[in-house]
Amino acid sequence: MTQAETSVDFVRGIVADDSRSGKFDGRVVTRFPPEPNGYLHIGHAKSVCLNFGLAADFGGVCHLRFDDTNPSKEEVEYVRSIQEDVRWLGFDWGPNLFYASDYFGQLYEYAIRLIEKGKAYVCDLTPEEVREYRGNLTEPGKESPYRNRSVEENLDLLRRMRAGDFESGERTLRAKIDMASPNLNLRDPVLYRILKETHHRTGDVWPIYPMYDFAHGQSDSIENVTHSVCTLEFEDHRPLYDWLQDELDIYHSQQIEFARLNITHTVLSKRRLIQLVDEEYVNGWDDPRLPTISGLRRRGYTPEALRDFCDRIGVAKRDNTVDIALLEYTLRDHLNKRSLRVMGVLDPLKVVITNYPEGKSEDVVSVNNPEDMSMGERKIKFSRTVYIEKDDFREVPLPKFYRLSPGREVRLKDAFYITCNEVIKDEATGEIIELRCTYDPETYGGTSADGRKVRGTSHWVSAAHAVDAEVRIYDHLFSTEDPDDVPDGGVFTDNLNPESLVVMKGCKLEQGLRKAKPGERFQFLRMGYFVVDSDSTPEAPVFNRTVALRDTWARMDQARKQSR
Repeated sequence: MTQAETSVDFVRGIVADDSRSGKFDGRVVTRFPPEPNGYLHIGHAKSVCLNFGLAADFGGVCHLRFDDTNPSKEEVEYVRSIQEDVRWLGFDWGPNLFYASDYFGQLYEYAIRLIEKGKAYVCDLTPEEVREYRGNLTEPGKESPYRNRSVEENLDLLRRMRAGDFESGERTLRAKIDMASPNLNLRDPVLYRILKETHHRTGDVWPIYPMYDFAHGQSDSIENVTHSVCTLEFEDHRPLYDWLQDELDIYHSQQIEFARLNITHTVLSKRRLIQLVDEEYVNGWDDPRLPTISGLRRRGYTPEALRDFCDRIGVAKRDNTVDIALLEYTLRDHLNKRSLRVMGVLDPLKVVITNYPEGKSEDVVSVNNPEDMSMGERKIKFSRTVYIEKDDFREVPLPKFYRLSPGREVRLKDAFYITCNEVIKDEATGEIIELRCTYDPETYGGTSADGRKVRGTSHWVSAAHAVDAEVRIYDHLFSTEDPDDVPDGGVFTDNLNPESLVVMKGCKLEQGLRKAKPGERFQFLRMGYFVVDSDSTPEAPVFNRTVALRDTWARMDQARKQSR
């Protein structure tokens, strides 16, 4: 049996049943239908993986279709970014790139067909009046005074709307369904509105545009989509989806809803992401703190890790919230096996090895990745003066602190044992600015010929060969798991994490990183996983921390197992 046939994924189960029964003649055609009014985020990645994955599993095809029905909010920039993100995730739509605007003429003919059947009418109510007449969940709506216009009058008014005879918002075309329906989406929904805006593809040809609910289902039908997979917020829209295709007597696609993705410490509402960008809480759509695909890519995420994450969380029927620690665990699991280990000192403290010859340097051999020895080794320069992390030295060490302190011997990773003999301080501030140490030349490679052991190991960088770099430390964008958890009168931006970005200048990296190119990923020993930022140049290197080494999810999972 195939993976698709044995999967517990309920959507794949439905598609597998349809394939076995011969529904849709055994075809599987899905689609990913973004509106080009913003950048894709990780929630969209789940939908991309599901729709393209379904097509791959069942030998079908997946369309990329832009539901571009609102020219006031859509831009070519978003169209390009969406295509780039889908390709980066590893999916290819081939010749199946479509736009709802491709079908504007056909959709207009469908509108005429509904009028001719007495199932649609032109309404003069304002948007505010339409909302007032709709009623609410406990009270039925009221019929529009324009609901019973004749077919001939409605056709004439629609054609005049099409010709541009009326101003934006002056009239709408509405479906004639049931103003007393318990489903508000069936209370004579608007199908077309007048919107005199220039469209990014059709220009000023159309002064009227179909509403999303009207364009979406009919576009599915035109493209012969078999399974229209969407998120749960469209569940209440499914009766309208079905009603329109039935009344138009056209090919009927099957809408299936699944739970959208929610993640702790972040927001996935497009409206809120736009607010964060527009109000400059972040530095654009590709800010590495955002859950946008472009932001995650710039932060150093890999497409393989995102696809693996989407596979791990599965496809549910009801909304839930995923701990961001699982996303970070999945990323670490992927990066750990593929990342070159290097040494970078982010908060440098100068160490002078007084018994090492001045002007001398030598090569130290280091393994590139102990998880994969086929990645080989590299040579690192060692010299009289090196940098270590300030946190790797304590003048008065605490209990269980095993790194450098006065009189103590530690190992420099892959190099030599050193012993601290003297601490140099700034006379004005008392700050420690330099350590003077001696080394044991018989301990090359980090082992002692006489068998003595040291408990502490520090990473280091040769001062004479160091690359000066800027390092950006990213953390969760929101300090609380639920950004909406605010007191009365508060707003979600009150929970923004002030430490979500810390810029560290004057960091010292090993010499080989001078040639690192934007997008290349590394593990800085003991410091985390890092990626070369798109701002980086050989003259001014910039690295972003993708994720820390600390694995919260693994610890949580272990604790859960121990408690059973």
